[in-house]
Amino acid sequence: MILPSMLTVAALCAGLTGVRFAADGKVDVAIMLVVIAAILDGLDGRVARLLGASTRIGAELDSLADAINFGVTPALILYFVCFPGSPAGWIVALLYVVAMVLRLARFNTLAADPTAPAYTKDFFVGVPAPAGAILVLAPLAAQQEWGDGWWVSTPMVAAWTLFIAALTVSRIPTSSFKTMTVQPAKAAAVLVVVAGLAALTVTYPYIALLLVIALYLLHIPFAWRSKRWVVARPEAWDNKPAERRRMRRDQRRAVRPHRRAATAGRGGRRSAARLGLRRPTRED
Repeated sequence: MILPSMLTVAALCAGLTGVRFAADGKVDVAIMLVVIAAILDGLDGRVARLLGASTRIGAELDSLADAINFGVTPALILYFVCFPGSPAGWIVALLYVVAMVLRLARFNTLAADPTAPAYTKDFFVGVPAPAGAILVLAPLAAQQEWGDGWWVSTPMVAAWTLFIAALTVSRIPTSSFKTMTVQPAKAAAVLVVVAGLAALTVTYPYIALLLVIALYLLHIPFAWRSKRWVVARPEAWDNKPAERRRMRRDQRRAVRPHRRAATAGRGGRRSAARLGLRRPTRED
């Protein structure tokens, strides 16, 4: 079946078309096309697995399209909008592309490792390519919402671009939301949040995009902590994410009473000391 590959090619066309619109000064359309390319990239793999149409050529095509959509395209958009004609800006753009290509090469290598524990599928090593492309365009999203300011100054955009490039090639774990499930008891709350985000996207699309970017960056410390927990417990390596979360909840519940008892004991000793009381002795 060619449907997954068609989605990949559509994503490639969207990304490259974003470069054209950026060159024409239509930055809003360029940002939208990069987001569309990221959405299509998230769909093609899922459709391939759902239809049982995963092929080697499809995987290679997806990787090459990612290098263009999330490496070359954002770099050129930033260069045309923020660094036009600047040699230093071109170097920054090149460094971002190189970092993204290295990140994709590492991803392909790790994905092909048959000895990797099951839990590694729940985490990315570094920021994934689609997320990196959206993150690096945050200054342009701020410009579209609030106009020119310090957020689109040359030093700021250059520093931000290099920071995101470093995140993509780092070994900092980030969550892979492919395995995330929603508990039935929390489904209503999740739907309310999704509806609110959808309404915000329709009304204030760039604020919604910046909010998603901020939430993604804020989740990184929690992803690092979660991976650190599972790495230290080999018995949980092959468990499903929901089972690991249950283990962590049980562990916290087991520790909490002891912590409260210890806190109460320290509080009692401090209260006695403030009242001038002392522990009874045998002579008393």
